[in-house]
Amino acid sequence: MKQEEIEALQYELNIVLEALLITAGVKKTKLDEAVQNYIECIDKIEEDDDKEGVDEVLKAIKYLKTHHQELFN
Repeated sequence: MKQEEIEALQYELNIVLEALLITAGVKKTKLDEAVQNYIECIDKIEEDDDKEGVDEVLKAIKYLKTHHQELFN
């Protein structure tokens, strides 16, 4: 895959993640912080849990809502 394609996919994935977090109730002003916390959280979930795919994502959102309530409306 060409470097430009990789960068385009990374950009699109970031947009999808931001949209997901906003849909889950993250304040737009807290979006950057939420993305960083999500990345840290999803890495831990991948290491410590047998959740995969969509279940990983849902568990990460639930974790953020529980442990980082200040990010949400």
